[in-house]
Amino acid sequence: MNPRWFRYGALACLITISILAQNQPQNPAPAAPQTTPQWAYALNPPATPGAPPAAPADASQKHVPGSTVALTIPQTRDLFNPPDWYPDDHPSMPDVVAHGRRPDVRACGYCHLPNGQGRPENASLAGLPAGYIAQQMADYKNGLRKSSEPRMGPPSTMLAIGKAANDAEVKAAAEYFASIKPKPWIKVMETKMVPKTHVSGWMFVETEGADKGMEPIGSRIIEMPVDLERTELRDSKSSFIAYAPIGSIKKGEALVTTGGAGKTIKCSICHGADLKGIGNVPSISGRSPSYIARQLYDIQNGNRNGPWTQLMKEAVSKLTVDDMVAITAYLASRNP
Repeated sequence: MNPRWFRYGALACLITISILAQNQPQNPAPAAPQTTPQWAYALNPPATPGAPPAAPADASQKHVPGSTVALTIPQTRDLFNPPDWYPDDHPSMPDVVAHGRRPDVRACGYCHLPNGQGRPENASLAGLPAGYIAQQMADYKNGLRKSSEPRMGPPSTMLAIGKAANDAEVKAAAEYFASIKPKPWIKVMETKMVPKTHVSGWMFVETEGADKGMEPIGSRIIEMPVDLERTELRDSKSSFIAYAPIGSIKKGEALVTTGGAGKTIKCSICHGADLKGIGNVPSISGRSPSYIARQLYDIQNGNRNGPWTQLMKEAVSKLTVDDMVAITAYLASRNP
């Protein structure tokens, strides 16, 4: 054989092997272990390589109790036109809340709901001071506020929206949500055993099928929908239940009201005797335990900053994750 043709043939073979290798499915790198509290920072499972495409969404009209509105599932997933099942139950939404601004500013009402009640993966905004909301948006814009778990989608999305929203949009949204009175939204239930759950849509939902069952709660709070179907339709009247360890509320009350013999600082000093805020200091009563726990953890780990956050540094510096479980269980158990 001509040596030159042999060399060319070998080279062509190597090139072909290289191209074929590049086109083969690659094993994904294993996800880094989660170091943040898993019960507070709910992470969607990674996509399965080679999984079949999702089936087309059900196009039939859906209804929720107490509403005359009819919507399809695709309509309930429109980030720039969120479902408003009860349009008479809240003030007229400003454009940024009802529609946002494509492509960078999602409608506020999609994640936080038109009545501002929010969900475990984000904040309840109803009744928060407008000045407080505006300051948080400024902190996002200025890089002073981020999540301790960057893989969690909703906080990352909020960071991007904070950088993109303009002053007029922030003012309109802040004044809107501040004008709404929050409603009881979360029932705290102390228990030794909790339904087995998995994460879907950045929140915990009960596991069905062969894996359905109960497991010890351990030292965590499991916050999940009371009615998953209504929650997935973004029904702003479908509430949540938070399972907490036995004794959490009493332990949390001691920490919140006395400081726990130097473990922290009495929350009433800044948040008011009823924990419903003073001036631009926010209410923390009746709010999502998952959300409040993330904020305590983010502040403690230096990921949430800003001019008002500095006041919280001493209060959280000595808290353990077990303390955060107790504090947030107690706070969530109160009326907002």
